[in-house]
Amino acid sequence: MDSAPASTHAYDDVRRPASRAPRALATEAVHAGRDDLARQGLHAPPIDLSTTYPSYDSRAEAARIDAFAAMGAEPEGPPVYGRLGNPTVARFETALARLEGTDSAVAFASGMAALSAVLLARASTGLRHVVAVRPLYGCSDHLLTAGLLGSEVTWTDPAGIADALRPDTGLVMVETPANPTLAEVDLRAVAHACGSVPLLADNTFATPVLQRPAEQGARLVLHSATKYLGGHGDVLGGVVACDEEFAGRLRQIRFATGGVLHPLAGYLLLRGLSTLPVRVRAASATAAGLVRRLAADPRVARVHYPRIGGAMIAFEVHGDPHEVIAGVRLITPAVSLGSVDTLIQHPASISHRIVEAQERRGAGVSDRLLRLSVGLEDVEDLWDDLRGALGAGATAALSERGAAVG
Repeated sequence: MDSAPASTHAYDDVRRPASRAPRALATEAVHAGRDDLARQGLHAPPIDLSTTYPSYDSRAEAARIDAFAAMGAEPEGPPVYGRLGNPTVARFETALARLEGTDSAVAFASGMAALSAVLLARASTGLRHVVAVRPLYGCSDHLLTAGLLGSEVTWTDPAGIADALRPDTGLVMVETPANPTLAEVDLRAVAHACGSVPLLADNTFATPVLQRPAEQGARLVLHSATKYLGGHGDVLGGVVACDEEFAGRLRQIRFATGGVLHPLAGYLLLRGLSTLPVRVRAASATAAGLVRRLAADPRVARVHYPRIGGAMIAFEVHGDPHEVIAGVRLITPAVSLGSVDTLIQHPASISHRIVEAQERRGAGVSDRLLRLSVGLEDVEDLWDDLRGALGAGATAALSERGAAVG
């Protein structure tokens, strides 16, 4: 029997893998975006660093460019130019779409570049109004509030979404679990309240390991790929998983604005996806153990941990949170999250400093709140470090009280 005809170009195989029966998430994480490798005699995905590609048929090239300009559809055949698309990045996009259960995914240079592209795509059709639920990541909050891209935002709680919609509403945005309080929203109920307005769900904290927002009605799923998708603190990226129609518009915005993901970043993110389920589940188990200990510690006023689990913890201390930050030795005091090592930060000073203090506190981000991104270290070592740091914070608080009394 003759073998099936080969694709016109390996790039086509990357973007349009053969249809197959559904596979488990752990299997997809390892194999999605790599389906064509064995046919090419490869095991590890190649890195294509080309910025441009040869074409000797300028008439056909013009037709491909026209098709992209009209619909944002990926050109048939070989790549054209690095700002339009890249085979290595396409592998990551294919894999992430499979994990999130969407038609497509479009990758960007950062999570904020990805969100900016979504806002520009809606604004370009005259739909500049956004309905959003706090808290969001601080820079997302700032981008909406400051109107830097011409957007206007109405902040509401989940129950008020339907009443906040207007004829010019182009987007509803939520983050669940939310940064940094880990507050959760009912995505299915929110999607119903949105009606025909697209719902964008920031899934950075949960990842597709813990939830798939598209299955609950979200049209757009946003990730800061810098976090869990990369997973090692060494790559910046953002991605939107969505239907193909919206993906086409996002590709046009990406081409016009230049917010492309570098091929090396695409390679690292694809590699990160292969261990995503293992990393998230292991870190989540450790986080659950730390939550139990933090909740029982008298130096901790309150612990926030989502019902769906995960590797993120937020907790409020009775003592000085800055002394806790200064007191860790194994845990790294740093911004970002989702790495293999554990990170701690004070949101009111860093990630959410850009949000007005009154709005920040109203969203539950208190001045004594700390955010912990749990990594892959042993739970006993992490608890020893936290226990010592909490003692430093409590000592500082007692010293302050003594000075005030004296």
